[in-house]
Amino acid sequence: MAVAETQLYAKVSNKHRSRSTSVLLESLLAKGFPAHIAQKALAATGQKTVEEAAKWLHSHCNDPSLDDPIPQEYALYLCPTGFLHNYLLEFWKESKRQCGKNRAHEVFPHITLCDFFTCEDQKVELLYDTLKRVGESFSQRFPPSISLSLHSSTSYLGFFIDDRHANILKEFAQAFSSEASAVADCHVKPCLKQLHLTLSHKFSPHHQKTLEQLAKCINPGETCQWVAALYSRDMRFVHYQTLRALFQYKPQNIDELMINAGDFIYVDPTQQSDVSKGWVIGTSHRTGCRGFLPENYTERANESDTWVKHREYVFVTASRLFAQTENEPNVKTNGEVQSPSMSRSVTKVLSLQNAALRRGVLVMRHGERVDQVFGKSWLQQCLTADGKYYRADLNFPSTLPKRKDSMKHFEYDPPLSCCGIFQSRLIGEALLDQEVTVSYVYSSPALRCIQTAQHILQGLKLDQKVKIRVEPGLFEWTKWEASRVIPNFMTVRELVEASYKIDTSYRGNFPLSSLVPSESYEEYVSRSSAVIKQIIAACPSKGKGVILIVGHGSSLASFTRPLIGLPTRGSKDFAQVVRKIPSLGMCFCEELKEENKWQMVNPPVKTLTHGANAAFNWRNGIVED
Repeated sequence: MAVAETQLYAKVSNKHRSRSTSVLLESLLAKGFPAHIAQKALAATGQKTVEEAAKWLHSHCNDPSLDDPIPQEYALYLCPTGFLHNYLLEFWKESKRQCGKNRAHEVFPHITLCDFFTCEDQKVELLYDTLKRVGESFSQRFPPSISLSLHSSTSYLGFFIDDRHANILKEFAQAFSSEASAVADCHVKPCLKQLHLTLSHKFSPHHQKTLEQLAKCINPGETCQWVAALYSRDMRFVHYQTLRALFQYKPQNIDELMINAGDFIYVDPTQQSDVSKGWVIGTSHRTGCRGFLPENYTERANESDTWVKHREYVFVTASRLFAQTENEPNVKTNGEVQSPSMSRSVTKVLSLQNAALRRGVLVMRHGERVDQVFGKSWLQQCLTADGKYYRADLNFPSTLPKRKDSMKHFEYDPPLSCCGIFQSRLIGEALLDQEVTVSYVYSSPALRCIQTAQHILQGLKLDQKVKIRVEPGLFEWTKWEASRVIPNFMTVRELVEASYKIDTSYRGNFPLSSLVPSESYEEYVSRSSAVIKQIIAACPSKGKGVILIVGHGSSLASFTRPLIGLPTRGSKDFAQVVRKIPSLGMCFCEELKEENKWQMVNPPVKTLTHGANAAFNWRNGIVED
């Protein structure tokens, strides 16, 4: 009876619900689409419905590659579902939060059965038939559960499949490979090496122990239904980065790309060197068109976000059927079915996280500086003939703080713009919303950094409780100073008189006199490493408060890498990284006191993204031709 029920359930589960490819193709041909283009649309959308294929065709009407006979690439994966899948997704989320993104996050949890291969568009349906036939022939041999054992190294963490079960999976992959190669005339290569389910790959070695602790919260014997699924991807963009559009962008010039929020864009990293700062050139996944787009309108997406799922075969065993009805009391949370054991696992992960974490260090670049908007000659735009300051644009600060020496010193120690002030306060408010407790604030002596720290504290409603410690050692790499001399910063007394909340009792680790013009990269790295260690040592380790450090774009790498034990970058790579750090860009490190180390995790708030707003003269184009 159990075998009969299993066969019946499998037939229902794997029934081909959508119309056949021939019916879909005939419908598209009736709409006037050429056969080769219609087949291309069906392959690109998983051959599901006429509507999806027709929508793809209309979106790609201006795609220059529409007529090119470029097939999709296909892969056969064995994917977990059910409670084990929920465990794995929780691990994906926590490992990314605590240790940052690694190579495994690019794809969903899976065991690779057949790696990517090409198949002509008109023969893809033969792959579907092959998957169904081979799946049915192995349905009685498929193991009731797959034995998984955890394996760890300095760059890999995952589950290895027990040899007894792996041999059955390899036979299934071999059978699919042989039949698909024969009937669809394509070269399919089965995976015959050690079968595995990757958890983390190509991560920093110092994250290994944390990842192992999280992985041990996964119960590999948890109930699972396995599904053999056929996925496809666009073979032209295999080695590209995938970006996701956060906002709509309407082109201002003919060479720019139209994007909608949620669009995916393929970007070739090797083609960006000649592109203007703040822009990238890419190809839209939705339309196939290519052009320039603003980089800050996008975020990194996962490689598999653009993959298409075609067909699947669900392996249903008798033990699975009875186990589901007898041993799985389901709890519905947020629309998803979860088990009490799953909830316990999540709790365990979170309790592990909270038990291990201690202090936090939030390193942040200052807000938008006034010369960033108005150029190096900004001060000349704001001075009257008798040397008095006036506000030439609403983005200039309403006033400048008083200083005893010449106002011209602001030229090399510029303040924040009004937008920079708004940015800083907004970040402070966001930190307050996330209930981040800032216990100490350190700032570079640059006025823009002190102002950023002040307005963040105001947003946090801590400006009357926490004072700013001005640390000269936090100043940026002096080689990058345009004046080739150390700027004449405002004194602590002048800052206090200007109502900045400065800790007057603090004595910096590096006096101003120790900053030398045009220091070497090695000198800057040494200074940064020393000052971050001294700051950590000066802040008591008993509490869980955050140490906020407001510095420069260079600060994010130069202070966090030595803290988490990463080696120094080369000066050229360092400069490339710093160039891409926006105003209020931030990095967050948390202390694992039991392990006597720090790790980098996602910041408590997102960074702020906005577009440019150029100066406008109403005469041009409105009154005058």
